Amino acid sequence: MKHLVVATRNKGKILEINALLAGLVDEVSSAADYVDFPETIEDGATFEENALKKAREASCFSGLPALADDSGLVVDALDGRPGVLSARFAGNDADDTANNARLLEECQNVPDDNRQAAFVCVLAFVTPEGVERVFTGRVAGRILYAAKGDGGFGYDPLFMVDGFGRSMAELELTEKNAISHRAQAFMKFREYLETIV
Repeated sequence: MKHLVVATRNKGKILEINALLAGLVDEVSSAADYVDFPETIEDGATFEENALKKAREASCFSGLPALADDSGLVVDALDGRPGVLSARFAGNDADDTANNARLLEECQNVPDDNRQAAFVCVLAFVTPEGVERVFTGRVAGRILYAAKGDGGFGYDPLFMVDGFGRSMAELELTEKNAISHRAQAFMKFREYLETIV
């Protein structure tokens, strides 16, 4: 594939994507490379709806195949919340500290055997010709009673990864990148690209 546009302004994410797609995509550009790239209103009820909406708008604007993701934390005892509101669980201007505090508050009376959760990432690929594909990654775990570790970001310190005995924030970056929900979704996308390139 010659050129792919990614619906993000996050430079770190672009570097990751470039590395993941090396050898399959000649050029990767992002929202940051365009002056008037549209800011998508993420009003979908699901990660898939938001990811598809961002990818469709990016493809329509650029005339190129586009990639977009939406991800977050799903807590069983909270009926799937924070879900699509993960980044703004404690309010529109909330930071990681506020979101984590809100999560701990909402889970304070949840018993140990009911604290299951998952990090979910949905990646959407859309082309100007109308091709639409969705790839999902999921990491299971449970919500801790207090933060552990100082790596990662977001809810990582409160998320005990199944099978590791450590929080996501306690994992080495190489470990996290090997098992993360985002890495899983991108590997599925890479496998798909290999079949069409």
